[in-house]
Amino acid sequence: MADREISTAAQSPSVRPHVIVIYTDDLGYGDVGFLRSSDVSTPHLDALAASGATMRRWYSNSPVCSPSRAALLTGRHPSRAGVNHILGAQRGRNGLPPQETLASRLANNGYATSLVGKWHLGTSDESSPQAHGFQSFFGFLAGCVDYYSHIMYWGNHHPLHDLWTGKEETWRNGEYLTTLITDAAVDVIDHMDERPTFLFVSYNAPHYPLHAPKEYVDRHRHLPEDRQMIAAMMSAVDDGVGEIVAALERHGIRDDTVIIFSSDNGPSAEERNWLNGEEIAFSGGSAGGLRGYKGSLFEGGIRMPTLWSWPAQIPAGGQITAPCQMIDVAPTILAATNSAKPTDDAAIDGVSVLELLTGGEGPDRLLFWEYDGQTAVSDGDWKLVRNVRERLGGDTCEPVGLYRLDLDEAETINLAGTEPEHRDRLGSELDAFEAELSGWERALANQPS
Repeated sequence: MADREISTAAQSPSVRPHVIVIYTDDLGYGDVGFLRSSDVSTPHLDALAASGATMRRWYSNSPVCSPSRAALLTGRHPSRAGVNHILGAQRGRNGLPPQETLASRLANNGYATSLVGKWHLGTSDESSPQAHGFQSFFGFLAGCVDYYSHIMYWGNHHPLHDLWTGKEETWRNGEYLTTLITDAAVDVIDHMDERPTFLFVSYNAPHYPLHAPKEYVDRHRHLPEDRQMIAAMMSAVDDGVGEIVAALERHGIRDDTVIIFSSDNGPSAEERNWLNGEEIAFSGGSAGGLRGYKGSLFEGGIRMPTLWSWPAQIPAGGQITAPCQMIDVAPTILAATNSAKPTDDAAIDGVSVLELLTGGEGPDRLLFWEYDGQTAVSDGDWKLVRNVRERLGGDTCEPVGLYRLDLDEAETINLAGTEPEHRDRLGSELDAFEAELSGWERALANQPS
């Protein structure tokens, strides 16, 4: 890849591609055909991956939804973006604090900006999608809803209907939410004006509750019940991706559209995944042989099924193994769209991987993670974790873990006791990150709620 000539078209001020980010919810690394799944059929996603680059080591910055989404939209580590927990459980916080986002930066560069689907970065006017650069919005604001009633049933509080068009409550009772999100995305494409468009398609599938239309369930009758439902939900998403791509082709803009597909975190093993009242915790989703689930800084919680497609610039059929993170999305898209970079370089923690995607070398750096007392660092081959858990709500199972990912990507052998040089080297780097993290968290705690 390194000696392939890199196109300079993306650097031309006259080239401003359309941008579509397709984000899923609780989708595992083994739940798509273009990676490792043997039982979930995703032909449209597979075709999209074949048209561009499959990212073998693309990581979320958090193993849970709200911080992951904050990192994607701001290009900042979750605590520095102001969202380091699942919103709703975070004391005193009401959403993403005021700051520049990918949407606002693109809007300032003349883009039409739209969000369809899940937000989960705040329910107040100050933390709404419209307050963070999205000019139009159709979807829901909180963490999850029933797929047909669009009501959030959670704990002991009163059921809350949560479906909106802009700031107007919208009633579409009985209509499957994945289909509604797809239809809204296609409608945005069908009604584009002369401006380039940034469209964030934020599916809540395959997040619980496990709901899918009969036509999709019937495709997977041969699978166990929990796996069957995840596969059915992903088939609906896959068909939606096919409709979005078909709309781009219908309007003759497919080659000039950047598409990234990914997930916010790994598959859920929460008790809320129970089916038929069975009091067991299981995951219908698959981490593809990786260790850990949603809520864990093991690979299964943070390594995401990811692809980039841009026929005009990204060579087809690429298999990229360089480690990248969700904070790289914003700077990469800003580079691809010739949008103004932040005046303060420290405003974004991620780096552009446009050169990597178009045939060049990837960035040489350490990657860091944080979530609820867990921290981790990796240099690509080696990874050090502290206070790591297997899943959301689980107990700490590894106070200190050192893993050689190039030989043991499933993190089965803890080398912390036998490789002191690598443990101490990465430990010093993680100490520095944790010190910086403490400063961000103090600043976050002092912000008004």
